[in-house]
Amino acid sequence: MNRINKFKVIFTLFLMISSFCAHSQSNVFKVTLDAGHGDHDFGAVYSGRIEKNIALAIVLKVGKILELNPNVNVIYTRKTDVFIDLVERANIANRANSNIFVSIHCNANKNTAADGTETYVMGLSKVASNLEAAKKENSVITLEKDYKRKYEGFDPNSPESMIGMTLMQEEYLDNSISLATKIEDNFEKLGKKLRQGGVKQAPFMVLHKAYMPRVLVETGFVSNPTEGNILNSEEGQDDIARAIAEAILSYKREYFGSGTETPESRPVRDTTPAKPKTTTPVAVAKNAPKGTFFKVQLIASIKKTPLIPKNFKGLNNVTMVYENNIYKYFYEETPSYETAQKYLQEAKSKGYGAAFLVATKDGEKISIQDAIK
Repeated sequence: MNRINKFKVIFTLFLMISSFCAHSQSNVFKVTLDAGHGDHDFGAVYSGRIEKNIALAIVLKVGKILELNPNVNVIYTRKTDVFIDLVERANIANRANSNIFVSIHCNANKNTAADGTETYVMGLSKVASNLEAAKKENSVITLEKDYKRKYEGFDPNSPESMIGMTLMQEEYLDNSISLATKIEDNFEKLGKKLRQGGVKQAPFMVLHKAYMPRVLVETGFVSNPTEGNILNSEEGQDDIARAIAEAILSYKREYFGSGTETPESRPVRDTTPAKPKTTTPVAVAKNAPKGTFFKVQLIASIKKTPLIPKNFKGLNNVTMVYENNIYKYFYEETPSYETAQKYLQEAKSKGYGAAFLVATKDGEKISIQDAIK
């Protein structure tokens, strides 16, 4: 083989490898895991049960499970006992361009009978218990240097003060609720070990600053002797970590496609008694075309926006569905999965970084995997 032909072969191989690497990188699902508190910030402490240690132990276990999946890249805000500013925790996720942000904590209450998990999404709920949970976690900023300058206009003792600040919540609310629901559903499968408290909204500063679908998980009450001992045990942390990790992988499968999984990342075994199956009504668009279609969900918002290109960064063919008190905005519609992926990349190039594909069959929503089949 002469030098010219040899060069052509090598160059062709280089292009193939580069293309493969670029494609693989684009399929990587990035998860930022945040262990609450750290170092001099102990979080809640009851009878030797220390929130900062429990949160870190659970985060490391969740990360270990996720890292077994080659299509998942895990970013940690901390892997040791160090103190990280709230705004820096969110910025770590922002700089990594993560697909989701999961902050893990433990709850506490003067009433030691209080129990149950709670998974929060960013919101302006005025429910007293939700605001109290936000106040507890937001108070961490007073341990930071120059916190009054960094968080100008925000009073950690008054979570409602965030109402006057710019909120980046609406674009990611729908996805955040989906992820939070999956986490809480998996907690329910743990049966009597932990009481599932449900999905809630509250103005958490660490969520406010993360510009992607994000949740804050209160894994249980360290103040409750029974629940606190579960949280502080190796077995309990393993169960909680598996529940959270599988919820993350389920979210990935639904919105970003499947990937190679391992026995360690299999779904959480449901230990609760079987319940009668119920069906939830699904909103079906009027005059919906028959067949399977893909479209790009741009944003979910509590505000109604006129469907004109200038309101959607120049994108045409934007439609809207009002569901569960949220307006969902979609771009294009096609029976071709490949074409839909091109529309998705176009939406992302316009600045809709959290956009994702959804699928419908005869007007009803189905999973992307079922649509492809």
